[in-house]
Amino acid sequence: MNKIWRSVLAAMMGIGILCSATMAWAEDLEAIKKAISQKWTQNMPALPPVQEVRATGISGLYEIRLGESEIVYADAKGDYILQGNLLDLQNRRDLTQERIDQLTAVDFKALPFKDAIVIKRGDGSRQLAVFEDPNCGYCHKFEQQLATVDNVTVYVFLYPILSPDSHAKSRNIWCAANPAQAWQDWMLRQKAPSNAACDTAPLVRNVAFGEKYRITGTPTLIFADGSRIPGAVDPATIEQRLAVAHAQ
Repeated sequence: MNKIWRSVLAAMMGIGILCSATMAWAEDLEAIKKAISQKWTQNMPALPPVQEVRATGISGLYEIRLGESEIVYADAKGDYILQGNLLDLQNRRDLTQERIDQLTAVDFKALPFKDAIVIKRGDGSRQLAVFEDPNCGYCHKFEQQLATVDNVTVYVFLYPILSPDSHAKSRNIWCAANPAQAWQDWMLRQKAPSNAACDTAPLVRNVAFGEKYRITGTPTLIFADGSRIPGAVDPATIEQRLAVAHAQ
């Protein structure tokens, strides 16, 4: 056998070993999922079933997905469950939140734009959707920052979840003759909206949409690429995320 064929055979054997190792790992992960699922069903029958099991960067710790996007962690046997966020301190990353955001990513084109207040700045070429409660202090600070960002179309989805007064203010803003003006008057200048009445079904739909996609706080930003940021961020971060989303 010449050197060329020996090299080919060695490469094929290497591929075979790699494939066998991969298959073994897949079988192990499936066995782990089975073990965890059995323990979970026995001890937590009222909760959503285990849908997916994934390895984490920590030996012996596995990510468990329940339902569509609930994340917990377990050992290989499912004897112990950890609930909470897994943080990568070295890289300053919230791995749990990143995974949830991935699972709940929003198709930007599927957003119910008819239920949003539209604010266009500059040429409006970039797009951003924001879910906000008019009584949210962080939202007020965020709007001050957002006002400095140009060439963007902002879709504001009123999301009254903080208090009964949140719904009243949202109604008055949505039902105003010029909702965009009423929103900016309140958020940027603390000029309260006048009492107004109209069909508030859009506000109900916004809350239902937010519940479906686990929008649990305000502000929540959704970019054109479907990515999101929970919480207020500075103009530099907004610019960077808009640039990335606009380029795709």
